[in-house]
Amino acid sequence: MVLGNLENIPYIYIVCNLLYYYLCALNFYSLMIEITLPDGSVRSYDNDITAMDVAKDISEGFARNVISAKFNGETIETTSIITTNGNLVLYTWRDAEGKKAFWHSSAHILAQALEELYPGVKLSIGPAIENGFYYDIDLEDRVISDKDFKMIEDKMLEIARGKHEFKIKSVSKADALSLYKEQGNEYKVELIENLEDGDITFCDHSTFTDLCRGGHIPNTGIVKAVKILSVAGAYWRGDENNKQLTRVYGTSFPKQKELKEYLELLEEAKKRDHRKLGKQLELFTFSQKVGQGLPLWLPKGAALRSRLEDFLKKAQQKAGYEMVVTPHIGQKELYITSGHYAKYGEDSFQPIKTPKEDEEFLLKPMNCPHHCEIFNAKPFSYKELPKRYAEFGTVYRYEQSGELHGLTRVRGFTQDDAHIFCTPDQLDAEFKNVIDLVLYVFGSLGFENFTAQVSLRDMDNLDKYIGSLENWEKAEKAIINAANDKGLNYVIESGEAAFYGPKLDFMVKDALGRQWQLGTIQVDYNLPERFELSYKGSDNELHRPVMIHRAPFGSMERFVAILLEHTGGNFPLWLMPEQVIILSISEKYEKYAEKVLNLLENDEIRALIDNRNETMGKKIREAEMNKIPYMIIVGENEENENKISVRQHGGEDLGMISVKDFSKIVETEINKTLKPFNLNNN
Repeated sequence: MVLGNLENIPYIYIVCNLLYYYLCALNFYSLMIEITLPDGSVRSYDNDITAMDVAKDISEGFARNVISAKFNGETIETTSIITTNGNLVLYTWRDAEGKKAFWHSSAHILAQALEELYPGVKLSIGPAIENGFYYDIDLEDRVISDKDFKMIEDKMLEIARGKHEFKIKSVSKADALSLYKEQGNEYKVELIENLEDGDITFCDHSTFTDLCRGGHIPNTGIVKAVKILSVAGAYWRGDENNKQLTRVYGTSFPKQKELKEYLELLEEAKKRDHRKLGKQLELFTFSQKVGQGLPLWLPKGAALRSRLEDFLKKAQQKAGYEMVVTPHIGQKELYITSGHYAKYGEDSFQPIKTPKEDEEFLLKPMNCPHHCEIFNAKPFSYKELPKRYAEFGTVYRYEQSGELHGLTRVRGFTQDDAHIFCTPDQLDAEFKNVIDLVLYVFGSLGFENFTAQVSLRDMDNLDKYIGSLENWEKAEKAIINAANDKGLNYVIESGEAAFYGPKLDFMVKDALGRQWQLGTIQVDYNLPERFELSYKGSDNELHRPVMIHRAPFGSMERFVAILLEHTGGNFPLWLMPEQVIILSISEKYEKYAEKVLNLLENDEIRALIDNRNETMGKKIREAEMNKIPYMIIVGENEENENKISVRQHGGEDLGMISVKDFSKIVETEINKTLKPFNLNNN
């Protein structure tokens, strides 16, 4: 419309037209969808879009690598329609969430392959796990062995090459139940019966349908390499009273090269398996007569463990910790007060009854209730705080037999536990001091590659936790502030907090790139309240202390296991049970070997003599297998010149040198890693 000469047009008409155009423009922009990306940038779209549409808008090259997405914190398909404003995160194979979607989708491909290869098989669940996936199936009286792995892999790749799209669809509860009842699949029926109508979705690809919540790659063709790793038994829903199913483990990759590299890593991991090395190096053993999950430390392992304890005790002493000792048991009431009975009672070792009626004790699952009672033994003023109580205390938890694994998952383990009781004003400094202690431990033991994880509450499931919302907020804020001030590289994980408080966990990468949780620090306002702990403040009134739980090792058992696999048994020199082995060329030089041994022991070098009637070649090979850092060989030349010939583990020859010079080499090597704990850094 052309307005023409405005003088000849009524004023009201002009206003109405302008208002009309304004409302049209307003309506247009109100229909725009605004997508906020992780970098804070906002992209606007004038109609419904998908995550893949946004990826293509960013870059066609980038879009080709996008395999998964999250919208407003919820995992979606890349093809899911987005109709509202929100935050979008796009993932590639390089992202953890991308790998999760990739392996979850691969589990679907595995399930289809198993259905085609084993007609009548009943599927249950098939999640993504770290470095792969599995699917639990009921084969009735049939079995899968490693001879079948290649056949399954070929079928999976055949399906993958079809480039079938993964499609999510909503299904009513009635239809879902009808489908699986018709199939006679009681496992899927049980899962669906526990779901709400309207929240049930199926995933389709090719000719295959499965019950699934979603989170898939665009199509099967992205999967280029697969490997079936193993089969195992697994009870339905982890309950030993249920039927045992067959669990098929697998992994997959977008490139054959990456699969090859991963399999090479697995082979190296097998060589470093702490169970194998622990037996080879005579560190620990297990006995069925003693009981599952209860390790027995052999002399060399006990010596190694003792040195680890002494190492931490020295640092703790400088940091103002006091050592305490508490019993292995406590009255049941102690753990009811602490909340541990509600947490561990049903699934842990059952109460110990005594001849006295109604008297019950528990094997302690945690050391902290005992330390609370130590603090309660006498009154404290604010001037006496903080109090730092440390203990290498053994605790007991009844892990399911199927979950036990060497030293990493046991039923009795010793924590390098300490609890700090401080005023609220002291909390920040004390927490940072603990961080420094943890970093000192990592540095001395060769764990240089790590990140931190701030573990907070699951805000959607607050019933899991004890204590007031106010105290939780204070504790979570304290941890985040300390992590920021110390410049830690950290991530926030909701739902990973302990039931009594948030924590800072240290996630360490080992020599093979695997991630382990080592070391934890927790802030706790709740146990001081439950145990009615108090101190007299400057105002002469009673106040609640704040409690910090900390364990740099976590547990001695698990730490030794991880250290074994990280180093391949080649521990730092200061920690080695045996640092030197002395080999005499013949019996004639055994007296000189004894002289060398005495000189080394005077310099506090741990050495032994191999006087066995074996060939020198065999002795050297066994010394290499036992990871002994140095071999000293003595014969005629060495005795005449009052020197020793030194060979380093791995084959390097250090030549003929004096014992004094060798002691300096050992001292220098030890000082490279074992530095004194310096309080000035705190």
